[in-house]
Amino acid sequence: MLYNSTSAVQSFVRTVGWVVFFIVFTVLLGGVAGIVSFGIFGSSTPLMIPTLIFNAWLAGIFSKMFYILPEWERMVLLRLGTFVGIKGPGFFVIPPFVYSVAAIVDTRIETHQVEATATLTKDNVPTKVTAAVEFKVEDPRKAIIDVQNYRQSVIWLSTEALKNTIGSMDLKELLSERDQIAESLKNQIDNGAIVYGIDVRAVRITDIDTPQSLVEELAVIARERRAAEAKQIQADTEVAVAVKLSEASDILAKSGSALRLRELQILNEMSKEESSMIIIYPYGDRNALEIANGAAGKGNNRYHAPERIVQEALEK
Repeated sequence: MLYNSTSAVQSFVRTVGWVVFFIVFTVLLGGVAGIVSFGIFGSSTPLMIPTLIFNAWLAGIFSKMFYILPEWERMVLLRLGTFVGIKGPGFFVIPPFVYSVAAIVDTRIETHQVEATATLTKDNVPTKVTAAVEFKVEDPRKAIIDVQNYRQSVIWLSTEALKNTIGSMDLKELLSERDQIAESLKNQIDNGAIVYGIDVRAVRITDIDTPQSLVEELAVIARERRAAEAKQIQADTEVAVAVKLSEASDILAKSGSALRLRELQILNEMSKEESSMIIIYPYGDRNALEIANGAAGKGNNRYHAPERIVQEALEK
């Protein structure tokens, strides 16, 4: 909408300019044509119509010297075919005949899609990769004067870089390292496009099309690898636990007081259980066993001497 508004203003200015120039040229040239026509034909009428046509053509040329450029456009200006500078944005008057406009360049960021179809990866897998390239004109002089079509040149350069990158990587790397590939592509394209006055802002891998059967095989391999890693971690954990238990057993066997402290620690941990009753009595004492059963009621509770409690705790 903003661009249309700017174009409308420029059209209005040029229309007003055409009317003004036509009136001026008619006043100046009309009198001269009338005098010449009267001298040749004896009347001023014969040359009046050709003069009006010429005035309209001349007014049209002069009215086109008014330019109004929006903020995102730049004008590449030539003088007798030689580059003289960049104009824009704003209002400009470019005199005709001597100066000419080579092109008006849009300096906003553009996004173009590039594809590398039926390209073989390093492991000979046919792959189609689609990428989006964002770039903008940084130097309008180079973009217009040094290259004929800077957009097409950047697209071809991007396609070539994309194919070269695919051919240098395995499919697994291509699927798992999108960000690194995009950054590498950006640097490659930017280094080549700088000659055209183009600044490549970003490259994004949007799609990687691979055979479905191959994708399923890679998924199976990945699942098996994760399962193997999980089993390896579990085995390493069991070995570490076994080593620690062996070290603890050796330490307790060497020191009677340490074993006694461990017994007390186990009893203390068992006493924290709120849903159970614990009765401690000497191991092998049948009278104590009967007293304990009578006190607690013979049921689902288990009663053990301290020695058996410690033994079961160590076995766990």
